[in-house]
Amino acid sequence: MNNSTTLLTFIIISFCFALILIMKKDTLPSNVKRPLAILALIMVAFSFTLIVYSFFTMTKAGV
Repeated sequence: MNNSTTLLTFIIISFCFALILIMKKDTLPSNVKRPLAILALIMVAFSFTLIVYSFFTMTKAGV
């Protein structure tokens, strides 16, 4: 796998994880809601950072 495939896979997984947590928030036990929400927030924020970074590197390469 090349870097762009790995990056795209991580972005899709992080957004799906956050979406599943939002949809199933009523069925999760209360002691795991906060850690999972923090993990999803970190993953989505990192995904946005990677998206912005990939746009900057794409424009520098002249593609």
